[in-house]
Formats: sequence, C-alpha cells, structure tokens
Amino acid sequence: MKSILLVCSDGRLRASLADGLAASFAVQEAEDAAAAKAFLMAAGAGCDAVLIDTGLRAADGPELCRSLRSKGIDMPILLLSEARGEADVVAGLDSGANDYVLKPFSMEELRARLRAHLRISATAESAVRTIGPYAFRPSAKQLFERARNRTIRLTSKEVAVLKYLHAADGRPVAKHTLLMDVWGYNNAVSSHTLETHIWRLRQKMEDNPANARLLLTNRDGYRLNHAV
Repeated sequence: MKSILLVCSDGRLRASLADGLAASFAVQEAEDAAAAKAFLMAAGAGCDAVLIDTGLRAADGPELCRSLRSKGIDMPILLLSEARGEADVVAGLDSGANDYVLKPFSMEELRARLRAHLRISATAESAVRTIGPYAFRPSAKQLFERARNRTIRLTSKEVAVLKYLHAADGRPVAKHTLLMDVWGYNNAVSSHTLETHIWRLRQKMEDNPANARLLLTNRDGYRLNHAV
C-alpha cells in the first residue's frame, strides 16, 4: 500500500482527511512544516507522496513545497486550498507542486488524483523511490542515505534488479523472472549471475549482509522488505 504524508494544521480537518484516505493509502500525519520536513528527512521515512493543506494563508503550501524541492524531495506533492484566484493556483504550481486541488472536493476525486500522480511517478525514470533508509535514484545509478549523508554507486544491472523488485511492492519475484526480464535469459547467463549481483547489492546496502533486512531471499526468488 502506498504511503501518503498529510500535512495539515487543523486537527479536525486532518483527522477527517486521514480517515477518508485510509481506505486507499497508509497515512502519516504532520501538523506543520517543521514536522513534515523532519519526517521526510528521517532515515526510513517511507513515503510516496505529500498532501499539503495550505491552512489560513495561501502562501503556506507553496513555501513548504518549495523548501521540500530544494532538499531533493522529488515525490508527488499536492496542495489543497480554498479557491482564492488564479494567481494562487499559479504560485502553487510554480513552487513545484504536481497538482493544486481546490476546495470543496470529493474524497473520491482526491484519491483518484493521488493515484494518477503516483502512477506517473512510478514509471518516470527520474523518479526517486524509497528503499529502507535509502533514496533510490535509478537515473543517477545510486542509493542515497540521508541519515549518513552517503551515496552508494550502482551498476546498470544492479539498478535494473532493484527497479524490478521495487515495482513488485514487497512481493517475491522468482529468479527465472529476474533472469528473463533483466538479462534476457540465454545460455550464457545462469542463476549464479543473479546470485552474484544480489550478493554485491547486499554488500553495498545492508548493515549486516549475512543477516539481510532489506533485500530478502524468498524460496526461489527475492523481495524487498518495505517494512524496514
């Protein structure tokens, strides 16, 4: 299930929005910009999109959105606001928001907008994916661990394996499926090739490669542990 960070200073409204979103998403909550930034910059703060209620001032949402973008937060960001005029909508979108949702809106519409932006984000090569404490950037061939401020370089095949496993959303992927879709299974490629790449990935991303917590073996395949 995709995770949404809901940023809203109004406790009652936040509870109502969280309740309406919970049918489709895992909802995390933040009452202000400081709490939102702390959550998103923390190690392991798995989150797929940010939903910001602008509150009393139309500038609140765009200011937070601009700040998050400046810190390298690339996930979809949606702003919720009362209709104040075209200038506010333009300012919100120019701040880096993916969408500006005007009140009143239906919860069904809001969930649909979130799903649409998440689909676009998931297929974009430049999209940043979360794997445990890492921000996974396929286009840059790297994992970035914010807590330790370190970058881990990846090979093209390592990127392809992680992308495939991440897309499985925690479900196991069989070895023969990875060999076929990542390598284009042929006589020159054996399961040992895949096992070697998995071993190298664990050396790079696991604190204790012998006792993996992120990249797990599952019967005849592998999966990513999204619970970490």
